[in-house]
Amino acid sequence: MEASFKKQVSQHLEIEAAFGITHLVSPAGSLTARPILESREQKTKSLDALREEYKNCQMCPLSRGRTHVVFGSGNPEAELMFVGEAPGYDEDLQALPFVGKAGQLLTKIIEAMKLKREDVYIANCLKCRPPQNRNPLPSEIVICSPILEKQIEIIQPKVICALGKFAAQTLLKTDEPIGRLRGRFFDWHRGIKLMPTFHPVYLLRNPGDKKIVWEDVQKIMKELEVSI
Repeated sequence: MEASFKKQVSQHLEIEAAFGITHLVSPAGSLTARPILESREQKTKSLDALREEYKNCQMCPLSRGRTHVVFGSGNPEAELMFVGEAPGYDEDLQALPFVGKAGQLLTKIIEAMKLKREDVYIANCLKCRPPQNRNPLPSEIVICSPILEKQIEIIQPKVICALGKFAAQTLLKTDEPIGRLRGRFFDWHRGIKLMPTFHPVYLLRNPGDKKIVWEDVQKIMKELEVSI
């Protein structure tokens, strides 16, 4: 059964066009191994139960200023999971991850990978928006990251794409800069591979680096056996 489990979980203009734009380390972790993979229905119920458990979370001061807890969304059976750092203004209002300008770019990246948003799962390290979109505090990450780990435990993706410094450092439990982490796979936990890359917000400010992210996601496509 263990072998079966491992097998299942392992199973410039040019770059703009690839993103659909036509106008100009292996941490021990705290996850508990599941003896079998749940069905889609079971995973959906487990995610819904987790969402319900934390919908009124008051574990840190961020709860005082939020509009909504932004839990996550997508396919409970996704082979690919994207993890960002925290919700922004639009996400806080809509209770959905990556729906602002950065989210629109992420959607184009996903589509360039020949996937759809409904094929993947998207979440953040923090579930509540930090004031003025400031960086997450270490204490907030410590409090909130177990929720993310439970999401990953339920979904059991084949690959996690960590978007930006905070997501990569949180999941890999390292202080290495994203420039050194990005572009290579890490064996994260029980066959799940993790690929750090730049956050879409960074790409909005530094569009010349879209080529680098495209190189990174092509590696993910290869890992998922999606033709390039």
